[in-house]
Amino acid sequence: DGSVPILTKAVKLDAGQGALTRGTVLGKITKAVGEIVGPDTAKGTIGTVVLGKAAKLGTYTLTCTTATDTGVAAVFKAVDPDGMRLDDATAGIPYVGPINFTITEGTGFDVGDEFSIPVIAGSGQYKIVNSANVDGSQDADCILADDVDTATSVVAVAYTSGHFNRKALVFGGADTADMHEAKLRELGIFLS
Repeated sequence: DGSVPILTKAVKLDAGQGALTRGTVLGKITKAVGEIVGPDTAKGTIGTVVLGKAAKLGTYTLTCTTATDTGVAAVFKAVDPDGMRLDDATAGIPYVGPINFTITEGTGFDVGDEFSIPVIAGSGQYKIVNSANVDGSQDADCILADDVDTATSVVAVAYTSGHFNRKALVFGGADTADMHEAKLRELGIFLS
């Protein structure tokens, strides 16, 4: 008859999102920043490392190419997990790209000093979809089937296919059904 079957799956919800209502569109946390390895912290540190929209799984490498000199900040060659060269990073200047960070000089860096920043698989938990997110949950994955309190991480039921009223859906941030409709359709979730 051409109708879309209603299918569900169990999802583990990320804690601390408050009360989520039936019809909340969820995204899956697929990426996170792992443990960063770098030179002796006396030389300097890297801080506020956050994923950018285009972060890839794997290790980003920052290698000092210009040592700290009197009055000149250290420069680092940035390479992504696929070996592609990115824009250089300069100590003291916030770096914006597939990963975002700031390198802070201490006693100073030497040529060859290196930071390794792993982007690892995320928790696999779900949270309200929001296109401003960068951990994978910016992409719609399923629709919450029942009201749930996420004071702690809980397992809930979510729809993975079916036909839904777009006006009954809940999104994070300023997101709308129109922004996520194409992705939902790919998954077998249709809106009317």
